[in-house]
Amino acid sequence: MTVPPGSAPQPETRQLRCPLCDGVHFQREEARQDSRWGWTSHRMTLMICQRCRYVLHFYDQHSFFDVD
Repeated sequence: MTVPPGSAPQPETRQLRCPLCDGVHFQREEARQDSRWGWTSHRMTLMICQRCRYVLHFYDQHSFFDVD
């Protein structure tokens, strides 16, 4: 494939797929898990496969003083 002069190449589009059933439709949920001793809280995005209900965890961020 050749790119015309003056145009930038488009980035490749990737689609999330379930590693168990190869499904592509997901329900998005937000979750929080405290550390073992409760000093930190970890926020995660959960993508739940609508076909087999497998849960994919994506780590967002954590905060030492996050109390809500």
